[in-house]
Amino acid sequence: MGFEIENALYVVATPIGNLGDITLRAIEVLKSVDVIACEDTRITARLCEKYEIKTRLVSYHKFSETSRCDLFLGYLKEGKSIAIVSDAGTPLISDPGEVLVQTVLNEGFRVIPIVGASAPLALLSAIARKREDFKFFGFLPRVKNQIAEIFIKNKNENLIFYESPNRVVATLQTLAQVRPNSMVAFGRELTKKFEEIKCGSVEEILEYFSENEPRGEFVVMAYADVQNDEQEAQIIEKASTLKKLKLSDKDIVNVLVSLFDFSKNKIKEILFKL
Repeated sequence: MGFEIENALYVVATPIGNLGDITLRAIEVLKSVDVIACEDTRITARLCEKYEIKTRLVSYHKFSETSRCDLFLGYLKEGKSIAIVSDAGTPLISDPGEVLVQTVLNEGFRVIPIVGASAPLALLSAIARKREDFKFFGFLPRVKNQIAEIFIKNKNENLIFYESPNRVVATLQTLAQVRPNSMVAFGRELTKKFEEIKCGSVEEILEYFSENEPRGEFVVMAYADVQNDEQEAQIIEKASTLKKLKLSDKDIVNVLVSLFDFSKNKIKEILFKL
């Protein structure tokens, strides 16, 4: 393929379930680097075995991030190359890697992304939604009041988050309490044999789980409230009228904040689109 490896840290995305979802470039990188930093060497070893990758594996997880940095930085200073992978998906996206990436950048080495499978993007590509924008939260906190606060504060957003099978029902019950009219989409076991993608009102999804036990890892999206979409249209209409009156952008924002239950930053985003 004419691939030439660099003296750099490669951040390599790996499959989220189906091992066939790895890219040709990722395979070439993993074969070519001097060492692969991975969360669990046993999991990465299965991927390496399938694609005949013989590169040395070294564990790098959230409990060893700081202590392992000197080791990997030493490799780079010797002119070697490193790849970092997580058990599934992309490092740094709700997975370890931030400490190593920051250390490597501070020392002046390149960090090269090798893209691949992504659970949030897989879900987004398979569901209908009126708006392109979304907010990715990662894993929600465990405290119910904190979860409720996140749902309330982000009612204007298509909010995507990860959830475990033993907590997904309780999380959606919290959503139903604070935003009973919310629409929800979830992807379960994405790219795997028992993959399931479902959309509906939060009430419908909870009813579904009352008859079907949640299994596997979930990525969930709480849709932005429909009422807020309607308000956004009203904001655009009002803003257009105020612009005709030759008001400054700052004055228009202040007027709209006083009229609508939207943050100043959100209103600025809407005005930017005009």
